[in-house]
Parts: sequence; C-alpha cells; structure tokens
Amino acid sequence: MIEIRIHGRGGQGNVVAAYLLAAAAFEAGQYCQAFPAFGAERRGAPVVAFVRVSDDEILRRNEVRDPAFLIIQDRTLMVEKGLTAGLKPGGGILINSQLSPEEAKEQYGQEMITLPATQMAVDLVGRPMPNVALLAAFLSLTDLLPQKALAKALGGRFKGDVLERNLKLAKLAASQVPAGLWKEKAYAASA
Repeated sequence: MIEIRIHGRGGQGNVVAAYLLAAAAFEAGQYCQAFPAFGAERRGAPVVAFVRVSDDEILRRNEVRDPAFLIIQDRTLMVEKGLTAGLKPGGGILINSQLSPEEAKEQYGQEMITLPATQMAVDLVGRPMPNVALLAAFLSLTDLLPQKALAKALGGRFKGDVLERNLKLAKLAASQVPAGLWKEKAYAASA
C-alpha cells in the first residue's frame, strides 16, 4: 500500500486532487481510499487530503501519518510546522513552485521536485487550479498508475472544453518532470 498526503489551501482543488487520484487508481484496477481533513471551511485555509492506493483491500481508516509521498499545492505552506512530519525516509516531495529543485532545497532544506503547476493551469485551463498538473507530474515521477487512468478519472469529472484543456495540462505536466525518477521509491513504499 502506498500512502500520499496532499497539502493545499481551500479553493485550490486539494480534495478534488485526492478524489481524482483515487479515481485513477480505481480505473487502473487498484484498491483506493481518499478523504480530506480540514478545520474552518474557508477559501485560503490549510487543507489536507489523504490517499491510499493498494493491490489489496484497504482496511485502515485513519489519517495518513507516515506518507511515502507529499504533494504540496501551495509553497507558502512550507512554513507550517510539521508539514513534512512523518514523511518516510527516502520519501518524495512534489511542490507547486516556480523555484528550481535546487533553489527549493536551498530555501526549504529538503530535496523536492518542483513544478509551476498554478501557472501551467492558468495558461492552459484559465484557472489557478494546480491539482491536475501536480497529479500528472506525480504519476510520471512514480509510475504508480498509468496516465490513461488519470485521463479516465478526469473524464468522469469534466466534460467538453474543460476536459480537453485539463488533458492537455496533464500531458504537459507529465513531460515536465523526470519520468520514473521515484519509481523505486514507490516500489519500496509498497513492499
């Protein structure tokens, strides 16, 4: 089983990201689980969502405390105490940021992959929603699920021009990160 924690702010599609990732897992024939945790339901407030993907039935029902991967939709959250707490040794962090991975490591003191997901979404979809770009990049990095499973999940959520724009965004985002870089991490996390 692989556990992922997604951090963002209200209004960025954080919960939708978790549901889309779980839907993609389902489309790929995996067991999956996705759920959010948030306090005040207001735009801009920190939101955390959890995803589990497994070959076997998932019996856990608690929050993900020790994720193999973190997806951070808003880099301003990096100042939040405990944001990376519980990340498994050797785990991966994907962050929505204009910084290069080297600049991010220097600024935050941790290795991470960066992607300017918000800008990409604005350019291709017309809205500052980083979730689809980050999910496509995550799947490219880990090879956890095929991109076509994400495309099917997107098709279950969007229609027409919005779907087409999101599919283009996903394809672009997947090409912007080193494909398979975290494949061994994903394999180790599921072992």
